[in-house]
Amino acid sequence: MVLVSSGSVAAGSHLFNDKSQQGKSITIKKAMAAAGQSEMMATWDRLFDFPTAQVLLTHADLRNRDRYVSIRNTIEALLSNGILPIVNENDTVTTDKLKVGDNDNLSAMVATAAKADALIICSDIDGLYDENPHINKQAKLLSDVYQINDTIYAMAGGATSDVGTGGMKTKIQAAEKAVSHGIDTYIVNGFKEESFNTLIAGDNPGTHFYPYKKPMLDGVHWMRHTTRVQGELIVSDQYQLEDTELTELLAEDLLSVKGDFSSGDTVLLRKDNGDKLAKVKTNYSSCLLNFVADSDNEDFSEQLDKTHEPILSKQYVALMESK
Repeated sequence: MVLVSSGSVAAGSHLFNDKSQQGKSITIKKAMAAAGQSEMMATWDRLFDFPTAQVLLTHADLRNRDRYVSIRNTIEALLSNGILPIVNENDTVTTDKLKVGDNDNLSAMVATAAKADALIICSDIDGLYDENPHINKQAKLLSDVYQINDTIYAMAGGATSDVGTGGMKTKIQAAEKAVSHGIDTYIVNGFKEESFNTLIAGDNPGTHFYPYKKPMLDGVHWMRHTTRVQGELIVSDQYQLEDTELTELLAEDLLSVKGDFSSGDTVLLRKDNGDKLAKVKTNYSSCLLNFVADSDNEDFSEQLDKTHEPILSKQYVALMESK
């Protein structure tokens, strides 16, 4: 079992005077998280009769492949020694650019990193309903979901919980990440003891999202659902994928560059007509590629095309399915 938990900000808030809490600025929230980490972990320790370990993460840890694998190895080592990993986003140091932002998506990323069999997401309602049960008492619970599509997202609506930053929409996003990796996913009512008794008995107390019959490859899934694009490369409409495989991108095919990124960052490859082609790693910075796109020097373009380093890396390419 791996537990994804939050609560450090709430646990540390009582240590700050009322004036400093007004508006709860980002700096104050980080300070509260720093003060509350030990109290939160102490609370968990009191609830278990076996050892626990805290694993603090940011999105930067997850989207870097080496650090992602390191996280997996650490979790496996803890589990093999009978220690419960308790994962928390590192609110003390994270920024808007580096944070996941909600525990639902964080739990799905951790589930895939840990190669979990199942992901259980606790909510304040019994699962996914066809309408908002807080508004419509006649709303019906969906026990089984075999495909996550626009209709399912429409049912999720916006956030309804008064605590945390995730609503039902982020839970559906998390479920999509998990099932595409072959992980059974459940949304259950975490306030009801019978939810867990039912799960232990092998039954479904809430909504069961069924995994893909053919899960994505680990590296492709990581690229699609964990990495975050730092910019875009706009290519000519003539650029084609061959048998759904990424072909070499020549300098003449590159029309423009959006965003600021470095060599090794993830970018979105998009056609000039707006079609999304793939998320892929670039071997060059935006500075150099901007020069290539704006350059009329054919000799320079030919030199770049003849180098041993292609513009795009073919490792962990995630092809896109929509515009």
